[in-house]
Amino acid sequence: MTRSALLALVLASCGSGDSPSMLDTHAGEARHIAGVWWLMFGIAAGVYLVVATLIFWALLRGRRRQHRTSRLNENAFIVVGGVLVPVVILALLAVVTVTTTKTVRTDEPGALRIEVVGKRWWWEVRYPGTKVVTANEVHVPTGRPLDIQLDSDNVIHSFWVPQLAGKVDMIPGQHNHLRVTVDDPGTYLGECAEFCAVGHAHMRFVVIADPPAEFDRWMTRREQAATNPVSDAAARGQVVFQRESCAGCHTIRGTAATGVIGPDLTDFGSRKWIAAATLRNTKANLAAWIANSQTIKPGNLMPPMSLSPGDLDAVVAYLESLGS
Repeated sequence: MTRSALLALVLASCGSGDSPSMLDTHAGEARHIAGVWWLMFGIAAGVYLVVATLIFWALLRGRRRQHRTSRLNENAFIVVGGVLVPVVILALLAVVTVTTTKTVRTDEPGALRIEVVGKRWWWEVRYPGTKVVTANEVHVPTGRPLDIQLDSDNVIHSFWVPQLAGKVDMIPGQHNHLRVTVDDPGTYLGECAEFCAVGHAHMRFVVIADPPAEFDRWMTRREQAATNPVSDAAARGQVVFQRESCAGCHTIRGTAATGVIGPDLTDFGSRKWIAAATLRNTKANLAAWIANSQTIKPGNLMPPMSLSPGDLDAVVAYLESLGS
C-alpha cells in the first residue's frame, strides 16, 4: 500500500456520516471559525515547506564547502528565522483570533432567545415567553439571530454544534450565551464536548433549522396542550402512564403528569429521536427504552419499568400520539 493510500485510509477512518465537520459550515459564526482554522493550516503548511526545503538543501550541500559562513550571516538567519518570523506569525494569529472572537460574540438586536439546560444526560430546551418546552431538539428559524442561553443544573457540560458555531461550556452557576444565525435549513448534529461522567458518550442533540414560516407553525403547534387520546390503545396508555411512576418524573401539559425529573413529553410524538438523540424514535426503540433504558444508556436516571406486554404497547401508543 502506498503512503498516500495509507494516509487516505487513516483520514477516512476518523469520521463518518454521523460525525459533522466544522469545515462544513452553515452559519456565519462557523465560517469565521473555519477561516481561522484555514489560516492556521496555511501558515503551518508554509512553515513546514520552508523548513523541509532548508533541510533538504543542507543535506545536498553536505560539507562540500570547507569555509565557514560569516558569524554575521548565521546570526541574521537565527534572528530572522527564529525570532522575527515567529513573532509576525503569532501576532497575525492573535489579531485574527481576537477579531473573530469579538465578531462571533456580538449581540444582535431582535435575537430569538432560547434557553438550554444541560441535564443528566440530556438537554432541556425552553422558549421564554411561550409554553414550549422540549428536549434534545432545538428548533430554530433560519436567517434570524439567535441568543441561546446555556446553563447546567449538575456538572460541567459543553454545547457544541460543529457546523454552526464553536463550543460553549455550561457551568453550574454561570450563565453563558451562544450567539449564532443559521443560514441554511437542515438538521445539524450537536453533542456535549466536555466529559461529564458515565452518560457523556450518549449526550447528543440536534438543531433543526426551518424557514421562518415553518418555524412559526411549529411554535404554534407546540404551544397547545396535549390532546386527548383518539384510540383505545392510546387511552389505555394514558391511564397506565399516570398510574405508574412515569407521571412523577415527566410532564405532559394538560394532564396530571407534572414531574420535572425527566424530559417534558408534551410533544413527544413529533420528535425524531429519543435517548438524547442516540436512538431513532420508533415504536421498537421506544418500547425497549421504556422496558429497560439502562441496557441502552447506562447511568441515566430512568429506572426499568415492569409493565405487561399489553401495558407497554399501550404506553408506546400513547406517547407516539403526543404532538404528532
